[in-house]
Amino acid sequence: MKCLPFSVVASILLGTAFAAAQAPATHTPAASSSAAAPSQAKVAVIVFRAAVSQTNEFQRDFADLQKKYDPKRQQLQALNEQIDTMTKQLQTQGTALSDDERAARARTIDEKKKELDRDSQDAQTDFQGDMQELVNRIASKVGEVMTDYATKHGYTLVLDASQSQDSPTVLYAVPSIDITKEVIDAYNVKSGVPAPAQAAEPAAPEAPKPAAPQK
Repeated sequence: MKCLPFSVVASILLGTAFAAAQAPATHTPAASSSAAAPSQAKVAVIVFRAAVSQTNEFQRDFADLQKKYDPKRQQLQALNEQIDTMTKQLQTQGTALSDDERAARARTIDEKKKELDRDSQDAQTDFQGDMQELVNRIASKVGEVMTDYATKHGYTLVLDASQSQDSPTVLYAVPSIDITKEVIDAYNVKSGVPAPAQAAEPAAPEAPKPAAPQK
């Protein structure tokens, strides 16, 4: 069974987790009964997914997550290479082996492939859980900062311009109403987390691909 790379899992999680995280974020506090209704709507857009993933805190914690799973990635890679070596040896030495020896080696390879599949799936499941927690935690706090920023600057509506089926489709918006960078900057100031040495788009380590099937 071919396992999804961790990078694909991360991408899927980033897409699914933001929808739930944005619900409280886009909630506008009810105005007091004495407050007058705004005479004209003031609209802003935000790429919420980027606002979360580009914060210093998210990048720092994601780097820690990568380090946490690096030993498991190396372990899976070593097992995958072992399977590949054993498979090639069986293919090249098969004619010189007895039927019993070929069958025994084939069983060993099959068992190790199953072990690789199980361990890969377990690692991906654990990674998904940690990734979900990270996204939800940061998205919730970014949502609070966004709401505060929108309130202070008089925005009556904030639309999410992320490419997601769970967010409104924004076909066009002038750059001047995009508050993504402003929210990121405000969050970084509030969190107090310094920028990473080399900021980069999150990319989780990939799980190794299974060895080629025996011929």
